[in-house]
Amino acid sequence: MSFTINLVTPDNDEQFVIEMSNNTLTNIEGYQAEDADLTLTITRLGLAQAMTGAKSLADQIADGEAQAEGKVDVLRQLASTFVRFELGFEILPGTKGPAPDEDLNEFEVGPINVHGE
Repeated sequence: MSFTINLVTPDNDEQFVIEMSNNTLTNIEGYQAEDADLTLTITRLGLAQAMTGAKSLADQIADGEAQAEGKVDVLRQLASTFVRFELGFEILPGTKGPAPDEDLNEFEVGPINVHGE
């Protein structure tokens, strides 16, 4: 899998080049690639909503809140590399806590108990 994305957040004047190559995802702040496969223009809030699952990139593009120029299929390729972790997963052996009792969505984590109580 190999692609390049220009990411632009016009509300805070940030630009990034995101590149997938040799199974490695990298980004460079402050640059744009001349030959990007996709240029995604989205507000910082819209990007945060996409990352937290509050509103998908596809919905934001369809609503006109984000603009995509180029090969939109690159977003599906990028999404295929994501891993969904179980809430409360063990970062180190022996650190897994009990499952949260609350009804949380897949991106929320309940209170964190650092003393094992």
